[in-house]
Amino acid sequence: MSLVERDLAVIWHPYTQMKTALPHVPIVRGEGACLYGEDGKRYIDAVSSWWVNIHGHANPYIAKKVAEQLLKLEHVIFAGFTHPTAIELAERLLAILPSNQKKAFYSDNGSTAIEVAIKMCLQYWHNQGKPRTKMLAFKNAYHGDTFGAMAVSGRSAFTAAFDSLLFEVEFIDLPDASNIKALKSRISYLRSELACFIFEPLVQGTAGMVMYEVEYLDELLAHCKQEGVLTIADEVFTGFGRTGKLFACDHLSQQPDIMCFSKGLTGGTMALGLTTCTDEIYNAFLSDDKLKTLFHGHSYTANPVACSAALASLDITLDASTMQSIKRIEAMHSGFAEKIKHHPKIKTTRQTGTILAMEWETGSSTSYFSSLRDRLYLYFLNAGIILRPLGNIIYILPPYCITNDELNYIYAKIEDALEEL
Repeated sequence: MSLVERDLAVIWHPYTQMKTALPHVPIVRGEGACLYGEDGKRYIDAVSSWWVNIHGHANPYIAKKVAEQLLKLEHVIFAGFTHPTAIELAERLLAILPSNQKKAFYSDNGSTAIEVAIKMCLQYWHNQGKPRTKMLAFKNAYHGDTFGAMAVSGRSAFTAAFDSLLFEVEFIDLPDASNIKALKSRISYLRSELACFIFEPLVQGTAGMVMYEVEYLDELLAHCKQEGVLTIADEVFTGFGRTGKLFACDHLSQQPDIMCFSKGLTGGTMALGLTTCTDEIYNAFLSDDKLKTLFHGHSYTANPVACSAALASLDITLDASTMQSIKRIEAMHSGFAEKIKHHPKIKTTRQTGTILAMEWETGSSTSYFSSLRDRLYLYFLNAGIILRPLGNIIYILPPYCITNDELNYIYAKIEDALEEL
């Protein structure tokens, strides 16, 4: 029995329950920016395996550090106990995050990092005897698939079965010159009800790599601060170099009260979530009253092996050669975007850092379920490239170790697709 037959017999995969679902590809190993199938076929991982892999597959340095940690300590309960790797990771991350971030809370994936942030904000107000229960978020946002994270995400086909169970959220447009005044007025009107404002800084990933300007996000954050509304930056996707700087919030002059991380945190090696916050938020829970405790924890909170992977990934991220690679990818993306932007099948191109998105002109449906999406996916898969279009939007989000030849091959196949499909 092949790997695919065995897989289909026992595994329920995300987003693939339709009887007409696209075929599963059995992957048996990885190296650098590439993955290798059971049949030996090579695939360039142009989406970093759902945006997590930033330093390449089977990275030998990360693997070495993980192996060393496994021989020291594989796990320990993190309630009433601690361990060196969790402390070191928190110290090192807080040292490079915006200066107002003072405390780190561990969880085990991006959605739970968001859940923690939401609970921090809601209980922050509860602990002060000033309950606020309404959230503010952008339309078409995506923050995860657990209930709290779904609630602050845009309503769509993905949330439809649960909409009646999700808590109240005020959704607003992305800020720009035409609406910033109205958005600020809305925040002022709702301020006594708003527990927090959560946002994906600069890039809304799942919405289609929708990008917006620093200037107006800064203005919105400054207004939230003025009105006493807490702010959460969801850096699960944008963190660790994706936007050209270490963190998307490094582009801003205003800083959030809470930040959330996962995906690239461990270099794509294993699951780990992290939520950081200011002293002001932490101190709202620091009390002799046990009922003011943040009652949240996971069995694998601050897993030592995951923390070791994150420390190793951070070593590579902070190496000067990695930033050089990020700048190299940025420049190549920019050149390719310029080359194809006037093609009649390209509606628009957009780029932030190592993220390049191309929106195809379809003349009809542009939804996630567009038939073009599957045609493009299979076209590139057959060409040995893993791209997962968001409806009619193709994006390239590669590991930083990708070579110029590999990038040029991806670009060439996109040009071929523009002519052939």
